[in-house]
Amino acid sequence: MDTAATALPAFVALLLLSPWPFLGSAQGQFSAGGCTFDDGPGACDYHQDLYDDFEWVHVSAQEPHYLPPEMPQGSYMIVDSSDHDPGEKARLQLPTMKENDTHCIDFSYLLYSQKGLNPGTLNILVRVNKGPLANPIWNVTGFTGRDWLRAELAVSTFWPNEYQVIFEAEVSGARSGYIAIDDIQVLSYPCDKSPHFLRLGDVEVNAGQNATFQCIATGRDAVHNKLWLQRRNGEDIPVAQTKNINHRRFAASFRLQEVTKTDQDLYRCVTQSERGSGVSNFAQLIVREPPRPIAPPQLLGVGPTYLLIQLNANSIIGDGPIILKEVEYRMTSGSWTETHAVNAPTYKLWHLDPDTEYEIRVLLTRPGEGGTGLPGPPLITRTKCAEPMRTPKTLKIAEIQARRIAVDWESLGYNITRCHTFNVTICYHYFRGHNESKADCLDMDPKAPQHVVNHLPPYTNVSLKMILTNPEGRKESEETIIQTDEDVPGPVPVNSLQGTSFENKIFLNWKEPLDPNGIITQYEVSYSSIRSFDPAVPVAGPPQTVSNLWNSTHHVFMHLHPGTTYQFFIRASTVKGFGPATAINVTTNISAPTLPDYEGVDASLNETATTITVLLRPAQAKGAPISAYQIVVEELHPHRTKREAGSMECYQVPVTYQNAMSGGAPYYFAAELPPGNLPEPAPFTVGDNRTYQGFWNPPLAPRKGYNIYFQAMSSVEKETKTQCVRIATKAAATEEPEVIPDPAKQTDRVVKIAGISAGILVFIILLLVVVLIVKKSKLAKKRKDALGNTRQEMTHMVNAMDRSYADQSTLHAEDPLSITFMDQHNFSPRLPNDPLVPTAVLVPITGRKNVYHGDNNSFFAISYL
Repeated sequence: MDTAATALPAFVALLLLSPWPFLGSAQGQFSAGGCTFDDGPGACDYHQDLYDDFEWVHVSAQEPHYLPPEMPQGSYMIVDSSDHDPGEKARLQLPTMKENDTHCIDFSYLLYSQKGLNPGTLNILVRVNKGPLANPIWNVTGFTGRDWLRAELAVSTFWPNEYQVIFEAEVSGARSGYIAIDDIQVLSYPCDKSPHFLRLGDVEVNAGQNATFQCIATGRDAVHNKLWLQRRNGEDIPVAQTKNINHRRFAASFRLQEVTKTDQDLYRCVTQSERGSGVSNFAQLIVREPPRPIAPPQLLGVGPTYLLIQLNANSIIGDGPIILKEVEYRMTSGSWTETHAVNAPTYKLWHLDPDTEYEIRVLLTRPGEGGTGLPGPPLITRTKCAEPMRTPKTLKIAEIQARRIAVDWESLGYNITRCHTFNVTICYHYFRGHNESKADCLDMDPKAPQHVVNHLPPYTNVSLKMILTNPEGRKESEETIIQTDEDVPGPVPVNSLQGTSFENKIFLNWKEPLDPNGIITQYEVSYSSIRSFDPAVPVAGPPQTVSNLWNSTHHVFMHLHPGTTYQFFIRASTVKGFGPATAINVTTNISAPTLPDYEGVDASLNETATTITVLLRPAQAKGAPISAYQIVVEELHPHRTKREAGSMECYQVPVTYQNAMSGGAPYYFAAELPPGNLPEPAPFTVGDNRTYQGFWNPPLAPRKGYNIYFQAMSSVEKETKTQCVRIATKAAATEEPEVIPDPAKQTDRVVKIAGISAGILVFIILLLVVVLIVKKSKLAKKRKDALGNTRQEMTHMVNAMDRSYADQSTLHAEDPLSITFMDQHNFSPRLPNDPLVPTAVLVPITGRKNVYHGDNNSFFAISYL
């Protein structure tokens, strides 16, 4: 038997907006209450509401009317919105009906305005047993055209209750147009397009508990309709859950949280769509207060190990009926408490300790969860002072699903329980992977022939047993092991997803879902690109999908774009279907830019003693935009291994010319160019003595050979890729070049001249000191003469030094910075105190490091301080 069908209320199922013709062959199935308005509404026992704002107007086909010519011909009821104020309402009441059998009410309607404006709203109200109107169960508003539309109304109000359908027209703010109804038919068979509700039953709960109304409806496509629970006072409660029972039946649940006495009222279910509406009967929500005894128990008899008491449970505070009476007692000097269920006015407490004071209270429970009230007043007294026969013989499995098991058992009588009050409990336990286990016991209604164990894990062996207890003992059945059905698997663990990136592929691996809920049959991975560092890469393409067998938890995704982020969704499936997907984003590595092929092509355009002009051609980005172009100059040394242009490593560390000279690096960066400076092939002169992005491009030494390299760099976030190619080689000059100063040597000569001049000056000063000491005792005239001669010599020396330094400086008149760069083979490091002019002292030539300056005939040794 379908217990849900007997316990749950029924519905209203509604409307259809498709015009459908009146079928003459169905006339025999029409019931009283319909009307074609040929003779007006009074002939059909239709009445205008006495308390509305205005009245519907009857249009007769036999009489002229004021309506526009495009309005339909015939007899019908109409409202002219232009004659009334916005918000005013007119109600037309159908006769009161009792539904001895299935009813379906259908009707024609239209809402028309010559300018296409909104004439108002047509509401349908259903009043039960002459009660309040509540809210509309169906309505339509706005311009619908000048053709009749058809709608259905499925009413589920069961005899002997009565109901009345009311058509209400409400004027809109536009006040333009007409609202009309016609051909109201009361059919004695179910609606074709609107669902019908089964009977909605009363719900009784205890105060503070949650109340649930469950409505079951029959009809096609009903699950797509709007559903709500309507309170008699007009409040609407949204649906909490819907469930398809089969292709022609569905159930909807409505929950009221922690109800109190103020929530006690009548409720009904409503479903609505554009095609029609359905409404159930009113069911009552009954809220009960758990009972509590007013008086304490009365002592009737006392023994050494028992107490015979009268419960005095007839006088209570709260609501009945009382389905469970319990005696709670404890030692007044102890902390333990024991409770016995009682099904009689008196009760004998056995196996008590002799001469012990006990506190005894009575607990009363009414039906439903949370039905146990507070303990009554205590009885404090002192003592003066069997067990069930068996468990049910059979434990039958009635239904097995993925997460629930239903069990049946035999009816239990007093000859088995040996007590009028007993408890039947199902205990279950199971073990799953990941060291998960659970054990629990569920109390059951002893009068119910079946019980459901919910919230079980899928595809798991569950051990069940039944326990029968009374205050004196218990009996347990043998365990029955049942395996639950499979279900869709849980998600793949997000922390198990690992992606390894390459330039054009991604290796993705994962682990099986923590909750497989069955046998995994396959994995499905869908992926698509969502963004890229390279603007040329399209990222709006459709996702691609790959499938792996159950035992394959990794996959290599090929032919991907470098520098592109891909989003992967992976999900597992069992025979029940796919589980939820887990997402991960993985970005491929960027690729080095692709430079044009310079092999076999001479990129040199022009060459001088100190420069070489090369043709630079832009690179092609792969995965990330070009961030910079760099020109690298490598000095050729006879003892250095020649680099192969095709397989060489690029220059990753930028080295300026100055750092290369001081640190002994074999190369330096002559220029760095932004990518916007090279949109197309362009010439570039190496050695043009200019600075590019902080890198000086000095003139090349004529007697040295150089390799010229061109490299492109792409850099995003923490990843940089560089591609380089040798584009030209400048050989060392074999003939004496024109007098073009080498920047390093020119600087060296200036420093040498400055050092020689400073040494001569120091030498003269020391010589003067010696002369002054030796000639101290001589005459003042000789001192003056010697001093005059010395000063004359100093003047000539200083003048010679100034001319030498000035002549040397004219070599660098166009390059004032060249004095700061030195060839590492000709100079020792400068002192930090004076980077431009070293301090020198003439000393004898010894083992310390000296620099020699002079011509072919004489040399001076200068020791740097």
